[in-house]
Amino acid sequence: MSVLELFNINSKSNHKKYINVCAPMVRYSKLPFRELVRGYNVDLTYTPMILAKEFKNSNTARNCEFTTSESDKPLIIQFASNNNIDLLKAAELIANYVDGIDVNCGCPQKWAINEGIGAYLMEKPELVCDMIKTIKMNIPKLPCSIKIRIHDDMRKTIEFVKRAESIGVDFITVHGRTRRQKSTELVNLNAIKLIKENLKIPVIANGNIFTLNDAENIYQQTGVNGVMSARGLLNNPALFAGYDFTPWDCIENFVRLSIAYGTNHFIFHHHLMYMLEDVMSNAEKKSFNTLTSIPAIIDHLEEHYGLQPE
Repeated sequence: MSVLELFNINSKSNHKKYINVCAPMVRYSKLPFRELVRGYNVDLTYTPMILAKEFKNSNTARNCEFTTSESDKPLIIQFASNNNIDLLKAAELIANYVDGIDVNCGCPQKWAINEGIGAYLMEKPELVCDMIKTIKMNIPKLPCSIKIRIHDDMRKTIEFVKRAESIGVDFITVHGRTRRQKSTELVNLNAIKLIKENLKIPVIANGNIFTLNDAENIYQQTGVNGVMSARGLLNNPALFAGYDFTPWDCIENFVRLSIAYGTNHFIFHHHLMYMLEDVMSNAEKKSFNTLTSIPAIIDHLEEHYGLQPE
């Protein structure tokens, strides 16, 4: 099923009003995790943010940053770029393996701003429109989307998204904070609602989704077509299936997928630290943090939680 078909089906469904989306997360939203969350009611997943210039220039970068499988669909690849040439060349290399191209216009980190990517692009609407137009003209078979943050002055944001819509962007994800706001601050749902009301294309809301109730509340308050979670899914990959905490079968599935596809110790360790955060005592957390290999982590899970090795 294509990405745009997802929006159409859910708009006609009586029992599913919006799509559930796993956010692009640097290091974390890789193949094993994407396959995991698809088993718990996630409809659409993203790769981590990938630097288009590095991706087009380096085979090593491509092999490191992108892996997929036949079941890894639908999948959006997210690129960060400060020009349409690098973006197009990177997109052309991967077009046959993904279901959509997304341009990151929301990363607030200082290094990204200094590179002219991420949230820096919120001040460059002409450049963003050039990027969208370049992808739409050269790779018409794939939808092109953008992921944005909001401005302090919402008039600038409305003008920004309307320009993107007029040039042919297929849908927009809105992180309801400005680039200077911390993740601890509340998401501006009125801003997301205003964007949705001013556009005809689908809109996905992002920010502060940690439970299924959070997702439903954001949908009810904004009328968006989809809801996207990042930190919430890291802590509980089964949240869209209605679980309040990560179920044990989810952890078992993650271990199995990580071993099958190959995951480095750092990412494997950190994913499990997030998933087990609410059930580990402080003493166990300290012990778990000292584990320096995947076999040591698996031994710990076998001893303390009854993990059954395959």
